[in-house]
Amino acid sequence: MNRLIGVNRSYINTIRSNFFVNPQILSPKRPTQCNLFISRGAHNQKQKIRSTLNYMVAMGVMTVGLSYAAVPLYRIFCQAYSYGGTTGIAEPDNIVGNMSAIKSRPLKIRFNADTASSMQWNFKPQQMDITVVPGETALAFYTALNPTDKPVTGISTYNVIPFEAGQYFNKIQCFCFEEQQLNPHEKVDMPVFFYIDPEFTEDPKMEYVDEIVLSYTFFEAKEGMKLPVPSYVKQ
Repeated sequence: MNRLIGVNRSYINTIRSNFFVNPQILSPKRPTQCNLFISRGAHNQKQKIRSTLNYMVAMGVMTVGLSYAAVPLYRIFCQAYSYGGTTGIAEPDNIVGNMSAIKSRPLKIRFNADTASSMQWNFKPQQMDITVVPGETALAFYTALNPTDKPVTGISTYNVIPFEAGQYFNKIQCFCFEEQQLNPHEKVDMPVFFYIDPEFTEDPKMEYVDEIVLSYTFFEAKEGMKLPVPSYVKQ
């Protein structure tokens, strides 16, 4: 029993001596390995948050930039590849004069008009549809009205449905991709002079197509903005 008590006293004395000789062992001022791990974790978390914020800001800037570039990029790409039902631009002197109308293949051309959410114009077609035949020119009109008390400048894009018919829908004159400024309460008529290429009748994919939709959408344009015109496009 006395021996056991002596052992316990010896153990207690050892703890006391270590504590007084090395008081920093239990001192809260000394950074332990656990504290270092927590500190590094907090630092890494701050870096992740900062990186996420930088990414979000960069995405916002890129989105704004692409919104301003959307119309010219759409124009260049679609007119180069007839993507999304984009129509062609024709030269009347070289092509139209040599065409032969194919009376046996009448087509109904329907007209659609839309405006972007920020566009304040009233925009609509003057006719719901007309009937044409491949190889014959046709003329249609849209109407735009600025109902506001300030000048508003607009710019339009277009497409054709079905998309595959876009390569045969050729515009001789139109108002697409050109800035149109309307003064307060001004109203204008916008012509579309076009024809359907006679090769339309030779395409097997067009065999059951009897109706084509020409759709225009107007956006509000920044004042002074000038869109680039590709060298192969002739207005």
